[in-house]
Parts: sequence; structure tokens; C-alpha cells
Amino acid sequence: QVQLVESGGGSVQSGGSLRLSCAASGYSYSTASSSSCMAWFRQAPGKEREGLAAIYTIGGHTYYHESVKGRLAISQDSAKNTLYLQLNNLKPEDTATYYCAANTKGVGGLWQCILGGTMDYWGKGTLVTISS
Repeated sequence: QVQLVESGGGSVQSGGSLRLSCAASGYSYSTASSSSCMAWFRQAPGKEREGLAAIYTIGGHTYYHESVKGRLAISQDSAKNTLYLQLNNLKPEDTATYYCAANTKGVGGLWQCILGGTMDYWGKGTLVTISS
């Protein structure tokens, strides 16, 4: 059973930075499918879930939604079974609950990961609040 636990959320002022972490237990990077991926999503109050960034667990290739490209960076530490999301130049509109998710069966492309429908496991989220 894969469990994902996000941390690192909090309240920061506009222009600040945060690094979110997602600790994965029961998920082995070394035995994952060659096209498995992990991704970050967010959901603001009253809005639909939005896929932000994805990474292949093998190889580390990344993919970003156009709206956040240049301000966010996804990375992973396979030795620690941990996924990260660096958030820079934060804006009030970045206020949301941020979730990580994992796909274990493989996808045809990273763009599929940030659509969300291919993800097998989800964390419970960490809240990020940006004040102006």
C-alpha cells in the first residue's frame, strides 16, 4: 500500500518561496515502472484541481503546466523516496491546498500525469497561503 504525505506548506508573503515535500512509503523508485510518474497538483477554494508539474520516477524528466513554468521546480530524491516542489515568487493566487500523487502502472507521456486521471495514489495535501 502506497502512502503519500505532504509537508512544507504554510503562510508566506507575496514574492516569497516555499519547498514542499512528499514522503512516499510503500513506493519503491527502484522497482517502479520505467514510465511511472509522480506529480503535484493544487486546488484552491471553489476551483477545480489543477495539475502543476510531473516527473518520471526513472530518468527524472519533468513536465510543467504552462501557467507555472519558470516559478516552480519539481524534483525527487529516490534514496529518500521523497518528491519535492520548489515554489518561487509566490503570488496570492497561488493560495491552495497542494497535493502529490503517484502513478505506478506507467503513462504514455508526462502530460498525462498532470491531468490527474492516471494517478493511483494521492496524499491528503498541505495548505499554502500567500498574503499580499
